[in-house]
Amino acid sequence: MAGGRPLKFESFEQIEKAAKEYFELCDEQGRPYTMTGLAIALDTDRKTLLNYEEKEEFFPTLKKIKCIVENYAEEKLFNGGNTAGVIFNLKNNYGWIDKQEVDTNVNLSYEEKLKQVADDNEY
Repeated sequence: MAGGRPLKFESFEQIEKAAKEYFELCDEQGRPYTMTGLAIALDTDRKTLLNYEEKEEFFPTLKKIKCIVENYAEEKLFNGGNTAGVIFNLKNNYGWIDKQEVDTNVNLSYEEKLKQVADDNEY
């Protein structure tokens, strides 16, 4: 007998059906799609809901749901308004990053490097 708590959801269809109803309700009420909002609609919490993604039979459904929520947030970036919260959400929940590339490959001769250091240290 396996230990642990029984799963709250017995099938991915339960989550899929509830997600569809949640998205429809959000559309009717003009509310944003969020994973926390979906978790509340499912009478659970965000972390528990996301943990279902680790289970093979639930993975495709949760991946699709997260993609729908991510798409909603991404579209908000192009609709103007306060984008800071949307950016925060995308970075913290969907792995988005600000990427800055710095080229540190500088080909200076030893004499040029010494001159550059000397020039930088002049007052």
